[in-house]
This record gives sequence, structure tokens and C-alpha cells, in this order.
Amino acid sequence: MPRILFIHGAATTAAVWSRTIARLDGYDVEAIDRPSTGNLDLELEWLAAYASGALVVGASGGATLCLALAASTIDIAAGIAHEPAVGSLLPELLAPVASAFAEGGAAGMGAALYGPLWRPEMAPDADAVSRDLGMFRAFEPEPPRVGNGRVLVTTGERSPDIRRLAADRLSAALGYDTATLPGCAHLVALEAPDVLAAWIAATADAIEVGGK
Repeated sequence: MPRILFIHGAATTAAVWSRTIARLDGYDVEAIDRPSTGNLDLELEWLAAYASGALVVGASGGATLCLALAASTIDIAAGIAHEPAVGSLLPELLAPVASAFAEGGAAGMGAALYGPLWRPEMAPDADAVSRDLGMFRAFEPEPPRVGNGRVLVTTGERSPDIRRLAADRLSAALGYDTATLPGCAHLVALEAPDVLAAWIAATADAIEVGGK
């Protein structure tokens, strides 16, 4: 059974995964506080030791890093990426987030991005939020590298249509599989931990039986 690696997005920390992890008893799980360097290459270099051989689960910016890992030379078992950035495939996707940061800083961005369940204490480092935002706005997705496991791009049933459009463009342009998760929007780890954990468990179990 693969180790499960959780990667958080901007304006959150590894603690955001606590509800999901609590529903994965018996699985080998790890949630990390990444360095938020603002440099994608440095971020991937830091993540390499954790992600190698793992089922990588990310949401928001963590999902963006999941796509970056899938396209890199780092061997991952599989990935679940909930609502990543998609670069020039849909440039307007992150415009409201950038506007919210410009007007209200980390707190304004966190509230706009994640909704009412988000709290300012989830983003203790405002500078890290700024660095993350710049990195994710500059991100350009690539197809998953041959040899890496399947990466599923998910969207929330309650998310705005632009999030589904982003996933559709990833699928059409780069071949990523997609699925819609019920009962959630962008903050899936807190909004629908049971649903997310079920998808993670099923993916991990399938890898155990059939490999990549």
C-alpha cells in the first residue's frame, strides 16, 4: 500500500488535512508544512523525498504542486489534485484571488478562496501567502510524465463553473482524468472529508492490488 502524502495550498498549513486524515485509519499518511519558497523548482526539490513513491493528495495550491510533481522526474504512485491552477489554459481562474489579496492581504485572499470555513489563523505567515500566490499564478501545467501513476483532477459540486471549466481544459489539453466530489467547494478537506477520504482509500487500495 502506498504512503499517502498531503500537500496544503496557499493560506493554509498541514493542519487543514486533520479531518480527512482522521478518516484514514490504517493507512500510512503524512501531511507536511512545505516551505512556501515562491519558487516552483525549489518547492519540488524540497518535496521530492516526501513524494517519491507516494499517493500525492493536494488541494488548491497543493493540487497545483501535485500536477507539477506528476510532470516531473519524481516518481509518484498516483495523485488526487482538487482544483489546481491551470496557467494559460484559463488565465482568469486566479484573477479574483489576486484581487482579493491586493485589497485585503492574506486574510482577504483566504476568505475569497476558501469561503466561510476558512479562518485567519489558518495562514499564520502572510509573507508565505504572497510567495505562494506569485508561484501559483506563474504555473504552467504539463502532461503527467509517462511512468508516473494516474492523476485525478477533482472539482467540488458546489464550486463555481470556472473551476469545472479549468478541469475540463486540463483533461482536453493534457489528458488528466476528472471527477466531481459532492458536498464541497474549494475547501474539500474541511467541507467533505468523508468523501475525499473515500476517494483516497479507493485509490490507495487500487494501487496495492494493481500497481500504477
